[in-house]
Amino acid sequence: MTHSHDHNVCIEDAIAKAEKICTERGTRFTKLRRQILEMVWQGHSAVKAYDLLDELAKQGGSAKPPTVYRALDFLMEEGLVHKIESLNAYVGCIHPEDAHISQFLICDKCETVQEMSSPALDSAVLGAAKSSNFTIDRQTLELHGVCSNCRGSQEAA
Repeated sequence: MTHSHDHNVCIEDAIAKAEKICTERGTRFTKLRRQILEMVWQGHSAVKAYDLLDELAKQGGSAKPPTVYRALDFLMEEGLVHKIESLNAYVGCIHPEDAHISQFLICDKCETVQEMSSPALDSAVLGAAKSSNFTIDRQTLELHGVCSNCRGSQEAA
């Protein structure tokens, strides 16, 4: 996972995609939803709802927890963010315009989250579910470990 890039580009790209998707679907991309999406994209680590609430307060907002959770629910429904269940936190979706199943590589040292997509893994999971006569409604595969940056730091120490 590489962290040495301009996150403003990530934010601008995420906002542009969100505006386009919401316009096409006829959904409202409100100021608060935009702010929360921008905050989620500030880095490549998962962000907790209460951290978003604290950041909104620092920016002079007065949002309450249900308001933030409703905005996050909207962003998830539109495919703009994913919930990382094991962390109870959220990350931006790298390709919200496409229906997809994602897997997440989560570094337990620096807490970055990288979204990936593996058709072979998707097929294996769906095949196993089908052979068990099980219907999957939602799938989140989270893989915890150590990213190359942190592993390199450990080896150098």
